[in-house]
Amino acid sequence: LQRMLSMAVEVDRSPTCSSRKIADDIFPFILNIPLRSQREALLNTMESQLLRCRLLELLLQHSCDVPTTSSMSLDKILYFLSHSSVLPQFQDETETWQRWDEMLQYLSLLLLSYQSVKLAFPLAEHLRTSVSDRMDLIAQKAKPRLQDGDDISQLDIQVKMNNFISRMQEILGQPFPPQIQEKLFMLQ
Repeated sequence: LQRMLSMAVEVDRSPTCSSRKIADDIFPFILNIPLRSQREALLNTMESQLLRCRLLELLLQHSCDVPTTSSMSLDKILYFLSHSSVLPQFQDETETWQRWDEMLQYLSLLLLSYQSVKLAFPLAEHLRTSVSDRMDLIAQKAKPRLQDGDDISQLDIQVKMNNFISRMQEILGQPFPPQIQEKLFMLQ
């Protein structure tokens, strides 16, 4: 399945458009996956970073009280940090801290996927372009264009993290479980 999804994203002249279409079709099914381990297995094994990024974006957007229409960027990830909450349909018999832990896991995974798509490795820098055009861009050593929302400061990150931690403290109390502390540190 993962190989087929990855190929479906790549065959189009616009991988971004393909990933959006596929993610829009898959998203309702992800909402119906009953167990966290199953949701994470699907997302962690996804071969297409572009598709995983879009699915996580939809998932976190769904958890926001006030959705945003901005394009995917580092600023949007900070927006999710400020406005996302635990996903209501995933509230089963798990404890509250475990649901927050899952949301933090998705935020971290979104950041890693976005970095792979947009900011990181030379070959991955051009995942938003078609395979045929990608080779030319790599040969030209063309750098990807940053989104307007990718220019964030260390202060922006610190303020959003502090607000998020305060919001979690109100809900979970102190001290946080070690898993939450570790994910907060990694995300920051």
